[in-house]
Amino acid sequence: MNASRIVVVGSLAFDNVETPRAKVDLAVGGAASYFAVAASFFAPVAIVGVVGRDFPASALEFFRARGIDLEGLQIADGQTFRWSGRYHENMNVRDTLDLQLNVFADFTPQLPASYRQAEVCFLANIDPALQLRVLSDLHRPRLVAADTMNYWIENAHSKLIELLRRVELLVINDQEAYQLSGHDNIVKAARAIIAMGPRHVVIKRGEYGAIHFSSDSVFAVPAYPLEEVVDPTGAGDTFAGGLMGWLAKQGNLTIAAIRQGMVYGSVLASMVVEDFSFNRLRELDQEGIDKRYRQFVALTQF
Repeated sequence: MNASRIVVVGSLAFDNVETPRAKVDLAVGGAASYFAVAASFFAPVAIVGVVGRDFPASALEFFRARGIDLEGLQIADGQTFRWSGRYHENMNVRDTLDLQLNVFADFTPQLPASYRQAEVCFLANIDPALQLRVLSDLHRPRLVAADTMNYWIENAHSKLIELLRRVELLVINDQEAYQLSGHDNIVKAARAIIAMGPRHVVIKRGEYGAIHFSSDSVFAVPAYPLEEVVDPTGAGDTFAGGLMGWLAKQGNLTIAAIRQGMVYGSVLASMVVEDFSFNRLRELDQEGIDKRYRQFVALTQF
């Protein structure tokens, strides 16, 4: 079976990242970048986003080499979105030092005609009004998943609720789930979010893995134990890319497919944090993915 094509809309960025042991400037990042690279191991991906004239041609060539369609990527006059952050000794804690939206501030998604028949869509973390605009341009998507963040939960709540009625799967972290639901218990939070519309909720918990909830199912996958984490930036978007790529490859949204996809997402997330940007994924092949997948299975068998 041929994998369904995934359209992803989201940010492409430069990240200036400082950890307790290293620092890197102008690393290619952004939710759409991490998602697309991870998903491309399983399914064809098409990006909708915007970059400035300063975005490196080498990154675009890498995307194309991974089979990622860039027809929907706008190249605008100006500078690419920039984020600067510093991680603490506890890598779950980070401070945003600077945020420059640049060309992303005026971003309006434009879907090429070739994208509009896509069966799978992932709406990465952007304004819910823009996420809804992308949905309106798709003809009949079979699977729509979305991510969001605390800013949109607080400042675009009504549009976000409108969006949730139209998505099958929501991928968010635990703090966002608590904020969105008004509950500080993860099970109650998931149940409340499902009542808002999504049939499935996947809650990311950083170093503690991820949990999937549906109306009649709960499944937890751990994070892969690593001796050293180099850069956690983009781990959540990489996880979502692995999950959605696997679902697109399977062509269905069964509980079994979601569970296996969560393991593949965790595999890729555990790899991307071993280096800055998505450098670790540049050298990755299917054999490497399958090897760590088997290690994950052994880790959870009893």
